[in-house]
Amino acid sequence: MERPDTRYAVRGDAALAYQVFGNGPDLGYLPAFGFNVEGNWDMPLHAALLERLASFARLTVTDRRGFGCSDRLPPGQATPLEEHADDLIAVTDAAYCSRSVLFGVGEAGFIAMLAAASHPDRFAGLILFDAAPCWRRTDDTPWAWSDHEWEAQFAYFRQATRLSEHTEGYVREAARSLLGDALAIRQLATLFALTATPRYPEAEVRAMAKVDLRQLLPSIRMPTLVLHRTDSPTEPVESGRFLAERIPGARLVELPGSDALPWIGECGAVLTEAEEFVVGSRPAPDPSRMLATVLFTDVVGSTERASELGDAAWGVLLEQHRVVVRDLIRHYRGVEVNTAGDGFLATFDGPARGVRCAQTIVDAIQPLGLEIRAGVHTGEIEVAGEDVRGIAVHIGARVSALAGASQVLVSQTVKDLVAGSGLVFEDAGEHELKGVPDRWRLYRVVA
Repeated sequence: MERPDTRYAVRGDAALAYQVFGNGPDLGYLPAFGFNVEGNWDMPLHAALLERLASFARLTVTDRRGFGCSDRLPPGQATPLEEHADDLIAVTDAAYCSRSVLFGVGEAGFIAMLAAASHPDRFAGLILFDAAPCWRRTDDTPWAWSDHEWEAQFAYFRQATRLSEHTEGYVREAARSLLGDALAIRQLATLFALTATPRYPEAEVRAMAKVDLRQLLPSIRMPTLVLHRTDSPTEPVESGRFLAERIPGARLVELPGSDALPWIGECGAVLTEAEEFVVGSRPAPDPSRMLATVLFTDVVGSTERASELGDAAWGVLLEQHRVVVRDLIRHYRGVEVNTAGDGFLATFDGPARGVRCAQTIVDAIQPLGLEIRAGVHTGEIEVAGEDVRGIAVHIGARVSALAGASQVLVSQTVKDLVAGSGLVFEDAGEHELKGVPDRWRLYRVVA
């Protein structure tokens, strides 16, 4: 097929490269490391996968921020997961996609899962290949790498000073079907070089390794196909099983093979399953249930302050407070749900925005002689008219109630999602939240 033209979606100060080609239902392909919208076509194995996907779908392929033909970042910087998900929405808008199926491979599975949970009205389904709920060892994921193993891997990244050395090491570990194929290995080396500069992947991987989506999986309420190779060298098949067990209604297909990328090794079964999923009939996701970040705020010591000032003066001060808070909620792309007395409930489609909004509100109302407490949690909500319901709302309210004056408390879920955002937290210990099962670890936001 003729090589498609590369286009750019502009979001903020970043240009995001993408290509659109093929006919059929919209399919958004998010590849794992080893991609460049122009360079993909010079790697025949990758080009063959793209052509096959485009034979049954209108395919959008994008280079995420920091990689490929998209704008790069300085060494040591990484893009937070929330920003990657927002970039994906910007590309789907620019490409005029209509409720795409998302196909996330490897680390791009994190982006696909967050976007699918946060924007069920924008996507029709989800395909995950060799994806994981998290990359660090936990009680639930004992097969994942420990901190020590990750640091050893980062040390290996830094020791490989030749492109050929790095590529040959990758082939031995993760693309064994290419062993002995000197031309394919050379082509893969070129694609790696076109993907990112040598030092950038470490910062990105460090950020991704802090992400933990385990608590969010039940919020993905759309048809989901989990594809996982049984002998995957980079992500044990247990990760695929974990995802399929916890994403409602997900179907797991275990495929033979030991290559980490879907376009290396036996890819026929991958394409067959993907085509059946994309072109087959699927129930529509329920847009009233979605992943969201809830922010609760309320004024500390309001009863005493109202007694001090009297009803009239207190009413004026409270209205000034409301104007400030409403402006900041809008600034951070939040939605005001309701105002009860001196408190606010707002929702955000990204956890970092919710936390930063809370921080800014704390600072902005202090000149009024007021202090607030704030709580932030991310979880599944149900939209009912102009109101929101669900356990995530109750948790957010309980977290807020435990915060001190001029303090922002967040749940573990929020902390796990904002890795790489620059936000800093300190452990506030485990707490029982009234009416909510289990004990919850909370964190204070450090200014």
